[in-house]
Amino acid sequence: MALAFEQDYPALQDQVSADEWAIRIDLACLYRLAAFFGWTDSIYTHISARVPGPEDHFLLNPYGFLFEEVTASSLVKIDTDGRPVLDTPFDVNEAGFTIHSAVHMARPDVLCVAHTHTRAGMAVSAQKDGLLPITQNSMMFYGDHLAYHDYEGIALDLDERQRLEADLGQKFVMILRNHGLLVCGRSVGEAFELLHGLEHACDAQIAAQAGGGELILPAADVCAHTADQFWGAPSPEARFGGRAWPAMRRMIDRHNPGYAV
Repeated sequence: MALAFEQDYPALQDQVSADEWAIRIDLACLYRLAAFFGWTDSIYTHISARVPGPEDHFLLNPYGFLFEEVTASSLVKIDTDGRPVLDTPFDVNEAGFTIHSAVHMARPDVLCVAHTHTRAGMAVSAQKDGLLPITQNSMMFYGDHLAYHDYEGIALDLDERQRLEADLGQKFVMILRNHGLLVCGRSVGEAFELLHGLEHACDAQIAAQAGGGELILPAADVCAHTADQFWGAPSPEARFGGRAWPAMRRMIDRHNPGYAV
């Protein structure tokens, strides 16, 4: 059932391009998927998507909405100075702007950026050794496929952007130490699948450590080979999200429709 207040603000489909509207629908769907899987922290954390075109404009969630409430029209379009570029009654989270603008400014190849504060993600981010290659999911991010960024406080200082950009480099996945997780995707579907794998890996690590037994770490060459298998597909669509994303859209259409307005 669509949420009652979803019609309390104007629909934007007729005010944006067809390409932007399609991205808005995918992004709103990803917000609701994050809610479905429990990757939420009340009204905090954020997922963004770049708007097609030469400007560095991107979409961010309206501050004060739960992830399960986000719709295509409620997403706020802002520039890299944090200013809305389309009339909206909503604000954005300032810390979310800092983190997401850093990535979108530095990485024109990235369409979607997702940041979470899950229990398992935060727990792994607080461990000195970070993500351990103890499961197949974790080996997806082995070696050069995972970056780390040291904690500097709540991300309100714009000068942190240059350090976020430097630490991420050309990678697509980063653990924000003592904070949470961040993934980038060249499509919304790719961002979802990377986040899904990373959250699973963190969940499994915390569960394995809680068991108290000695952990098995496969040989480095096996971990590297597994990572290559994950990342070695010829195209982003074949690699991550190509098959899973349509299925995820269908699932949210059954469980929480109403996002595509």
